[in-house]
Amino acid sequence: MSKLSFNLVSIEAFCIRVPVKMPIKVAFGTFRDRPMVLLRVVDDQGAEGWGEVWANWPSSGAEHRARLSIDLGERLVGRHFDSPEKMFQLLSQELEVLVLQTLEVGPIAQVLAGFDIACWDLVARRSNQALHSLISDRGAKQVPVYVTGINPDQPEIFAAARQAEGFRAFKLKTGFGHALDVRNLEAMREVLGPKAELTCDSNQNLDLPAAIAFVEAVAPLKIGWFEEPLRVDAPVSDWAELARVSSTPLAGGENFHGAQFDQALGSSVLQVIQPDITKWGGVSGNLRVARLAVSAGKRYCPHYFGGGVSLLASLQVLAAVGGEGLLEFDAHPNLGREAVVGDLLPVIEGCVPVPTGPGLGAVPDLAMLAGHQTWTGRVQA
Repeated sequence: MSKLSFNLVSIEAFCIRVPVKMPIKVAFGTFRDRPMVLLRVVDDQGAEGWGEVWANWPSSGAEHRARLSIDLGERLVGRHFDSPEKMFQLLSQELEVLVLQTLEVGPIAQVLAGFDIACWDLVARRSNQALHSLISDRGAKQVPVYVTGINPDQPEIFAAARQAEGFRAFKLKTGFGHALDVRNLEAMREVLGPKAELTCDSNQNLDLPAAIAFVEAVAPLKIGWFEEPLRVDAPVSDWAELARVSSTPLAGGENFHGAQFDQALGSSVLQVIQPDITKWGGVSGNLRVARLAVSAGKRYCPHYFGGGVSLLASLQVLAAVGGEGLLEFDAHPNLGREAVVGDLLPVIEGCVPVPTGPGLGAVPDLAMLAGHQTWTGRVQA
């Protein structure tokens, strides 16, 4: 058996939901807790791997995805796969009709991404290699990071505190009105200084005239990128026109899947490509997109807003492909991250070390999460 092949004998799902003290605001809603769905897979040699399923929204969606993971896991246990990538390809094909039947495009893709991450962790852990070393010979020692989830309420205060902790790049949530958005970016630039990388994310909140007015207003601030200014399904002509008039690079990708990435990579509109490893593709899909993005001269900056497993998986792929990308790093208190990562990723001069342990580099501490589990399930051969 090759080092990438495996036979799964069991899959477990753990749904976690942790209340937060400070709600996190984005243009489409407010997070009042932090949900997380973890997957543990075990093969016939006793090796295990951990994955994570995107479960941020809607607020009731985490439990659904955990149950769906067990339902779909019945298709995996007891089977042989030549590699995680082969598993991803085969299961994607097998689930096409189910997607058509249910219209559950997102949840099914997200569960499949969690399976893929877990299986890559398993084969790397079984080989006693860090995942980035298994898929690349770059030997990266660190990756640059940026602070995410910065609320629109006096963001300069939060950002300055993170800068004092070692961060050098920052992303503001915009989409709360032109005047407030511009005011917030101006305040952050003044406080953080000209050397800090400053970016923003409108979560698809603007139409074309509003987006053009915004990029014109913030042009003097030298913004690193403007993320999802328009709806993902806005006319191609709108995106092209915004890219033409904007001196700020446009970014997107967290809400793409499949062929949409090929379209984005073949166009000059987006200069920053941002797939979410738990939302679509897992390691297999994102590694391909990342390599193509870097080859095309674009920045691969993986989207992240979840728990510790997805953070480590995103880090491992970014470390494997390199380029000029940054790792999205949630600096809010997050037990779902801390119970996995612990103190593994100290931020020093805007970078974090690449873990050298096997697989993703760490495993979840389920004891830390025990009081917050809302559902668990298991399927076995």
